[in-house]
Amino acid sequence: MHKLDESLLSPLPPFSRLSPAEIREILDEATPGRYPEGTAVFGEGLPAERFFLLLDGFIRVVRTTREGDQVIALHIPPGQLFGIAPALGRDTYPATAVAASESIALGWPIRLWFEFAKYDGFSTETYRTVGARLGEIHARVTELATQAVEQRVASALLRMANQSGRKTEAGIEIVFPITRSDIADMTGTTVHTVSRLLSAWERAGIVASARRRVVVTAPHRLVVLSGAAK
Repeated sequence: MHKLDESLLSPLPPFSRLSPAEIREILDEATPGRYPEGTAVFGEGLPAERFFLLLDGFIRVVRTTREGDQVIALHIPPGQLFGIAPALGRDTYPATAVAASESIALGWPIRLWFEFAKYDGFSTETYRTVGARLGEIHARVTELATQAVEQRVASALLRMANQSGRKTEAGIEIVFPITRSDIADMTGTTVHTVSRLLSAWERAGIVASARRRVVVTAPHRLVVLSGAAK
């Protein structure tokens, strides 16, 4: 890891208070990994042996219900830690992490988690991240309990567009591949229902989708559909 410059980590919240020498120590312990789209970085329920920092790409967090159904809980963008089971007081992974697009991450043995906690700001920022993710999951549960399907699908598309959107001539493109099945898993509905909604929204000029790509062409109208507009 000597070729990886310290400046790569210095802007990131868990490492922003550290000196170049401290970041160098952390990088020297890291192992880089490249994960093709669809690759599981780790699986739900398996022993937590490593934790990771996502450098590029997106990670899809997938939970399995008691009935055996898979639910997409959230997406993790570049620059964030994941697989941080110790922050939750666990020794197993609470969910499966899948590369939503080709991804590059640094990994460390889980034993180093407690050593890294000595660094200024590392623990504070890590637990802030955990709180934000738990809040996002709670919001998803609330949506499932209180919102109609159309609102849930609109909200899911808006979240992904806000988190990973890239402005194009057509609108805001969700940068990682997303299928109708993925959207169904995120919103607690069926692929048929998602297809019906997206087809209707395409005809109305609200979204455009093709080849696992979704572009939000009329963001404000999607906000209205989500129920977020006041």
